[in-house]
Amino acid sequence: MNTLEEFKKFILKGNVIDLSTGVIIGAAFTGIVTSFTKGIIEPILALLGGGPQPKLTIPIMNKLVEVTEKNANGQDVIHTVNKLIELDIGGIVSAVISFLITASVVFFIIIRPMNKLVEISKRNKPIEDLNPVSEDIKLLTEIRDLLKK
Repeated sequence: MNTLEEFKKFILKGNVIDLSTGVIIGAAFTGIVTSFTKGIIEPILALLGGGPQPKLTIPIMNKLVEVTEKNANGQDVIHTVNKLIELDIGGIVSAVISFLITASVVFFIIIRPMNKLVEISKRNKPIEDLNPVSEDIKLLTEIRDLLKK
């Protein structure tokens, strides 16, 4: 098999194209999705949460934590502070929405048109191209045709 044909076969495998498409689109649309999430989704979540920050959280517990700070003399001072541990629901909702936006862009801009192209190219191929025949079968077919004559 010719190296160029082998490379073409490798590139046209579905999983390679799907993987590379996901990586490229994910990288390209990160800025757009982040801007959309921060500019539109997070303010909506802020309205639902009732505050200026999009902070939908569920408090779990308070925990005493030791914090080390430097005082005016440069010495370490240890303070015990009460830290609230909470689940960040707003962050999860934002991440899910960002994922859905990215996935829909990939699907409608790349995957769906590519599937249509593959379908069209399969329709236009002769039957023998869809089911490749081995050399042995070709030889036997030629012998049969010669014997018929």
